[in-house]
Amino acid sequence: MALFLISIAVLVGGYFIYGLIVERIFKIEPERTTPAYARRDDIDYLPLPTWKVFLIQFLNIAGLGPIFGAIMGVMFGPAAFLWIVLGTIFAGAVHDFISGMMSIRSGGMSLPEVVGHELGTSVKQVMRVFSLLLLVLVGAVFVINPADLLAGMTPDYMDRVVWIGIIFLYYMLATLLPIDKLIDNFYPIFGFTLLFMAVGLLGVLLFGGVTIPDGISEGLHSRNHDGVPIFPMMFVSIACGAISGFHATQSPMMARCLKNEKLARPIFYGAMVSEGLVALIWAAAAIAFTESYENLNNYMAGSTPAPLVKEISVTWLGSLGGLLAIIGVIAAPITTGDTALRSARLIAADFLKFDQRKFWKRLALSLPIFALAFAVMLIDFKILWRYFAWSNQTLAVFTLWACTVYLARKHSAYIITLLPAMFMTSVSVSYLLYAPRPEGLGFDLSIAIAAGVTVSLAVTGIVLMYIKRIKSDRLKRQFDY
Repeated sequence: MALFLISIAVLVGGYFIYGLIVERIFKIEPERTTPAYARRDDIDYLPLPTWKVFLIQFLNIAGLGPIFGAIMGVMFGPAAFLWIVLGTIFAGAVHDFISGMMSIRSGGMSLPEVVGHELGTSVKQVMRVFSLLLLVLVGAVFVINPADLLAGMTPDYMDRVVWIGIIFLYYMLATLLPIDKLIDNFYPIFGFTLLFMAVGLLGVLLFGGVTIPDGISEGLHSRNHDGVPIFPMMFVSIACGAISGFHATQSPMMARCLKNEKLARPIFYGAMVSEGLVALIWAAAAIAFTESYENLNNYMAGSTPAPLVKEISVTWLGSLGGLLAIIGVIAAPITTGDTALRSARLIAADFLKFDQRKFWKRLALSLPIFALAFAVMLIDFKILWRYFAWSNQTLAVFTLWACTVYLARKHSAYIITLLPAMFMTSVSVSYLLYAPRPEGLGFDLSIAIAAGVTVSLAVTGIVLMYIKRIKSDRLKRQFDY
């Protein structure tokens, strides 16, 4: 229990202390006109109430990641709690805030265009393809589990296939309609159910007489039954609950609706901290409900977290509370999947220079995206999740390096993104080399880690040389002037 309480306190404190430091390093400009006004088209660009922007951003990023990812991550032991807290404060929230502000300053442009501006045309082309594939993966991943949960709550004729069709139809509408027609109206409802779930479970954890066997006194070694090491595997399993490249694909959507730059910290940094809190609650709930790491591993053997999520919700919150909690868990992935496909449309529109004011143009861009997402859903969920998790963290790597270059160009303390960029580079490379086939290459762990660290140091050297050249060119222009 002590580890859980300390984790919550540090995470909340991180928003007010480190979040403010990051905001001051970036140097926001409250008097600057935001893209919501400068480029208003009432389709994707339009000012929305701040509370709605927060809920949309929070629900966009809080899909299955902080729930399923946290449950799978805590199977590694108490190290999961530390990574959720430290990863959120020093990596995930910084990543979300800086990338969101970069989009605002570039007129609301999508992530590949923002990253490409900092890292070059070649990286931009890679990011365009990589981002689109990740968003399609998200759309596919976040259809299957809500469909499974809904099928278990409805008559037999409303089976998994029927619910997949219904959810996918909703995705299509959310992708094509103006943002204030569907997303703007439904998200407050979904937000209530998700918040009810989180607050309800937190109440049980704090006042329900349950024990959270954190096991911190026994060390931070891996508790995973399969002998899977904490590094790099845990840092990929807990994707959205600590840092997620997917978030940076969502931030431009809200960058186009934000009324003032002073709202960026509560929206971008604050939404990530809120997601970290959700991840902490579900990690603690999983280990408390099963009563030990060993029992949790046994429960999860050959299963997805969906049955455990349902059992915890019904047992702890009763029939009505459990129903609302389950709806919240269903709403979370659905409200991420729909905006993932919408973001895919925006990315394609940005690099094709394809105006989106007319419905038929939005439909023309979206149909290939829908077809690809539907095809990806045929892949086994466990393999799909691992590909998503690795792609997620790799996208975060590109984004953090772009943030580092951006801050360096602005004479800001780029170390706040440099250090997490170095760490996540080593995680991403090590995972790709170590993970068993077909997800990875199946190398020995020591070789994978050594290669990951080497690549991270090499990229750091290249980026620092690039930054030095940027500064040298700037000084030369000033001298010539």
